[in-house]
Amino acid sequence: MYKVASASEYLVITGVGISDIKISKKAWVLPGQSCTKFDVSPVNYTFEVQAMSAEKLPFILPAVFTIGPRIDDDSSLLKYAKLISPHDKLSNHVKELVQGIIEGETRVLAASMTMEEIFRGAKEFKQEVFEKVQLELNQFGLLIYNANVKQLVDVPGHEYFSYLGQKTQMEAANQAKIDVSEAKMKGEVGSKLRDGQTLQNAAKIDAETKIISTQRQGEGKKEEIKVRTEVKVYENQREAEVAEANAELAKKKAGWAKESLVAEVEASKAVALRDAELQMEVERMNAMTRIEKLKAEFLSKASVEYETKV
Repeated sequence: MYKVASASEYLVITGVGISDIKISKKAWVLPGQSCTKFDVSPVNYTFEVQAMSAEKLPFILPAVFTIGPRIDDDSSLLKYAKLISPHDKLSNHVKELVQGIIEGETRVLAASMTMEEIFRGAKEFKQEVFEKVQLELNQFGLLIYNANVKQLVDVPGHEYFSYLGQKTQMEAANQAKIDVSEAKMKGEVGSKLRDGQTLQNAAKIDAETKIISTQRQGEGKKEEIKVRTEVKVYENQREAEVAEANAELAKKKAGWAKESLVAEVEASKAVALRDAELQMEVERMNAMTRIEKLKAEFLSKASVEYETKV
């Protein structure tokens, strides 16, 4: 029979041909083999761990752990399939197992620390609890996906954190009164200092303003002279460029006139030469015409003389 597990499940196959167990997402189950499914989705476990500090002061550590099998490691998944999967994840067996590990590690760690150390280093304390619990869960193939460790709570009859909070509030209130008095004193002194500094700064600003005004007037005059000089230089440059352009234009006009005259002379010579050539051609044609006419006359006379003789 062919078996297929869902997205959050695995198949555990034992029996003929399998020395230990076989874990797969899909497989053929042969006769003599047994196949079961187990869910690998994580589960939330809520606890209130009671522990005691080094001074023997009890406290409660509320926590919510999200725990499930480590599916990215084959050996861990194999451990989980053997040790945990036969039991229901929500059963008391699994919950008591996880709770026992968390309570044991929390109590051992808390017994080595004073209440002040636990309270002041609450973040480090929670992180160390997390790491020690994870180390113990590794042997069952379990992984802590998320751990939400809440604030430490007093055990009824032992209001250490309440008194500590009141103490902190009183210290904060007293410190606030001291801060207010110091602030008031500093405010009065600061007000006097500000008045004196204001007068000093006003005089200083007036003097600096006059100096700056004089400097700016001088700079303005310098800038005006500089601008006028630059304008004059620019005008001279423009006049020189205009004169140069006029000279260049006159030069080009002279060249163009010269070229025009040369072209006219060459054109007239070319016309005269062409007239001569045409006249020679006309005379040659006339000569050829006369030659042909003479040839025709001589031929006619010869023909007549021949016919007469005949």
